[in-house]
Amino acid sequence: MIRHRFRTSVVCATLLAFGLGTLQGVASASAPPDTARASGTVAAIEDGAARSLAATLSDSAWRTRVREAALTSDEVGLGDLVGKDPSQAAKGFGSVVADADRELAEAKGLGTKAGPLLQLRLADESMREALRAGAEPLVAAAPADDGATTVTAYDSAGRTHALDAHRLPERPVYVVGVDAERAVTAGMAVLREELTRNRLSTAGPVDSASAASDGFWTSRITSVRLSDDEEPWVKGDAEIFSLVTGFGQDGKVRVDPVDMPYLDEDGRTYYPNQILVNWSYYKYNLADVVMMEEDGSTNYRSLAKALADALLTIIDMGAYVPLVNAVLDAMPDDWWTDDPDYVDSWYTLARSSAGSFRGARGNGTMALEPYWVSAF
Repeated sequence: MIRHRFRTSVVCATLLAFGLGTLQGVASASAPPDTARASGTVAAIEDGAARSLAATLSDSAWRTRVREAALTSDEVGLGDLVGKDPSQAAKGFGSVVADADRELAEAKGLGTKAGPLLQLRLADESMREALRAGAEPLVAAAPADDGATTVTAYDSAGRTHALDAHRLPERPVYVVGVDAERAVTAGMAVLREELTRNRLSTAGPVDSASAASDGFWTSRITSVRLSDDEEPWVKGDAEIFSLVTGFGQDGKVRVDPVDMPYLDEDGRTYYPNQILVNWSYYKYNLADVVMMEEDGSTNYRSLAKALADALLTIIDMGAYVPLVNAVLDAMPDDWWTDDPDYVDSWYTLARSSAGSFRGARGNGTMALEPYWVSAF
């Protein structure tokens, strides 16, 4: 799997409160101080929710409900799960989930329209048999640092367990984290809104006459593949998006986000037939592509602001200038603290580009073809 390969510490959010009534005392008394939580990052919010969920599993009825949900679905929305359970444990944990969802949306720059973001999944398919047989699961959140050698997990008594990040544990583990697919969908809307507001994008060509009345040329992805890697078992499937950059019809830098929700495993070739570049938006016959990953910590409003601050200073000098480096340089230094969101990049793609193209970083390969989109 690609998994969440590029996790970073980007934004600050409010500290997650536990609010679990009688269960709170059990968790707090047994667990050591958690200094990471003080930073208020997305990773800290996830970790706090994981610790709280573990404490609720001392309730046998609720534990059974969570187990059944994890066994029947690859990913379980925690908001939906607590909303359907009448137990006291679920009600107490429900307030934690609601607070976490609100704080995650704020931390990721998604506003109030993102919907519930916190979800649970079983760390690996191989754990299903033991979970079904009644093994007591641990609960963990993926560490912020992809280079971490251990994963901190919690049990229902509030004890911590240091698990080997590169050796799959025999005991089942629930992983609590952000619903990346939902986050990317909401994030793309925020990104387009902010890029348009900052004059880096429009709903269509600035000069509508520039697009032929009977259609327009595009570059279409016929296949795409990302390289294999060695990733900790705790990481989940990735959610990929790309930033297509070039000079718009008005001569100003333009950025168009492209969601790639299907691209969630490395070492696998996908055949999406997805339009990557709409050439009617661009002045020159060249554009660049920077592929990024939603890593849980991505703040889309911060990303849009960083792009605007850097790219609005670039002036059209009458010849195409590659923009990949400018996009990467726009990222704040703290986005590169651990492993960055950057997946790969493709320089100076042309409307006539056809065939297989390896990314500059060597991590991705895309096959492109020119594709004419006819008007009705």
